[in-house]
Amino acid sequence: MLPATVKNKIEQIWLDVIAGGVSQPTEVIEQLTYLMFAKQIDEREADIETAELLSGEKQNHIFGETKEEQALRWRNFKGMEARELHKHFVERVFVFLINLNSDENSAFSRYLKHATFKINEPLALQKVIVGLEDLFENDIKDLDMQGDLYEHMLGKLNSAGRLGAFRTPKHIRDMMVELMAPTPDTKICDPACGTAGFLISSAEYIRSNYGSKMTDEQWKKYATETFTGFDTDETMCRLSCMNLMLHSVTNPQLNKQDSVSKDYQVKDTYDLILANPPFKGTLNKENISESLSAITSTTKTELLFVALFTRLLRVGGRCACIVPDGVLFGSSNAHKNLRKELIENQYLEGVISMPSGVFKPYAGVSTAILIFTKTNAGGTDKVWFYDMKADGYSLDDKRQPIEENDIPDIIERFHNKDKEESRERNEQSFMVDKQEIVENDYDLSINKYKKVEYVAVEYPLTEEILDEIDKLNAQIAKETAELRALLRK
Repeated sequence: MLPATVKNKIEQIWLDVIAGGVSQPTEVIEQLTYLMFAKQIDEREADIETAELLSGEKQNHIFGETKEEQALRWRNFKGMEARELHKHFVERVFVFLINLNSDENSAFSRYLKHATFKINEPLALQKVIVGLEDLFENDIKDLDMQGDLYEHMLGKLNSAGRLGAFRTPKHIRDMMVELMAPTPDTKICDPACGTAGFLISSAEYIRSNYGSKMTDEQWKKYATETFTGFDTDETMCRLSCMNLMLHSVTNPQLNKQDSVSKDYQVKDTYDLILANPPFKGTLNKENISESLSAITSTTKTELLFVALFTRLLRVGGRCACIVPDGVLFGSSNAHKNLRKELIENQYLEGVISMPSGVFKPYAGVSTAILIFTKTNAGGTDKVWFYDMKADGYSLDDKRQPIEENDIPDIIERFHNKDKEESRERNEQSFMVDKQEIVENDYDLSINKYKKVEYVAVEYPLTEEILDEIDKLNAQIAKETAELRALLRK
């Protein structure tokens, strides 16, 4: 979460971009991302130079060695005079950025070839660059910058709440990745990827846990085949490309695609799906894929996307996805049929109930994480439930760090579910037999199965309370009389 001081700085940078001739919020975000990308690839080049110096081995560089090529680096143009800076950035730096990936068939080339730089006021551009330099160097050097910035900007987009498009906080994404534990050979997809947060968290996990052991072939797959994302917004695809490229994913499989439409019929393809699909959205019934309608006849996006995940996964593939609580207990046939599909035809492994403040300040919706494996042959025996009460941050709009954090416990218990069998229903996690869930109309809300302990509270007798009141009244009367006597003197 961004502190207030950082938000204030971003607010000023936002205003400077507007002063530069950019008015639409999504365009502001896009222009800022181009500049952030320029800054970050310069930092990445510095890391390459350091690695080369320490290892003594020649590395693949982003920038050439000539004076003209080095002039394209952020550190070498950030201090230019305003007019010179604007001309240099528009005519040379930006052209370099959008042509950074030479593969004409790559997602990067596809989505950036039509990109335009729209800050047309030299002084405004200079102010934005100075502001970003200050942020990078003093405030957000180690943050998931692009995602956090986008998350903050969502507060300015009135349409975000209506569309249900809220970025998943990084610590929640990281938790879900830890639960799923992908390997270098895992083919990962997010069919509603936004700024590619889940793909980035997965990339970081793989690099951290397997980077030193990966073969050249695995690194090649990591850069080209491992990560797939779809989004209906071309701007999001463009941001995702740049974000992934900074994480050594040079040619991700990114496409502008309505994943639940008739036009998209991919199936049995991915090993792992990690997603936070749009909530509360509705679609034109005529455009919805028949294969999804066969599972759940609805126009609600939160149901259609879960159905989509069952189609996209190969048999044996796994999914961890965020859904609004209504998916767990909704009484419509569409809701019941979806839950029945997960329990009867697939293997529903776990349901993690999250507190409603996880998405604040942008939304107060209560959510849960569904974890399941595609089998097409059932397999659900017991379902693991966990009642998350704290995620390491306050559950108000400020979302300040706190000590209480259930995430390490969730990860530990999930990976040791053999120890969960003996837990009582009044504990934070427990197992529920499939048959009990079936008997409850496939209801997956944790409160349906959690045992609530009622503690008897003993109160004094009414006569004793009245006696105490009389004593207090007498005391008040006595002290009042003494005060009046003092006032008369």
